[in-house]
Amino acid sequence: MSSRVAQTKIKRSRVRRLGESAFGMLLLARAALMALIALVLVVAGVWTSWDTASVAMTGDERGTVTVTTCGDERCTGTFSPAGTGEASKVTVSQFVSGGRGETLEVARKPGSDHVVRTGPAGVLYAWVPLGGSLLLASLVIAGGLRMRKTALATGVCGALVMGGAWALLTF
Repeated sequence: MSSRVAQTKIKRSRVRRLGESAFGMLLLARAALMALIALVLVVAGVWTSWDTASVAMTGDERGTVTVTTCGDERCTGTFSPAGTGEASKVTVSQFVSGGRGETLEVARKPGSDHVVRTGPAGVLYAWVPLGGSLLLASLVIAGGLRMRKTALATGVCGALVMGGAWALLTF
């Protein structure tokens, strides 16, 4: 007799089943939206970084720049190409220049008078926007998707990129 009682199911009403189904769809939609936001943040970081990073990693016109004057955000100097070519005046970001009198390995952006620092310090500095977007995405992953270990790994990667760039440029 007791086995028969255990087998009977309580039937839920249609309204309750529909409500449970709608709640499940809301949870799924929230997870999809949070994943989309995290993905957009990371893609925006790559998009922003790529213009400078591609030049720093594989720039066609490489050489050295000797910094002569510095302003608030930019420094100017004389660019000497590695191969044949004339020296010309160029600008470089003040943060990566190191100050007046420094000689830096750089690559020139095509069609401009702006140069980008090369080497490990220059490449990491070029990827700093990606590091920032990884930090922001880690907050979305932790809070919106409840994936704490993935968020921790994402945030640590972003912090390593930003901290590595700062350490290589400072020391």
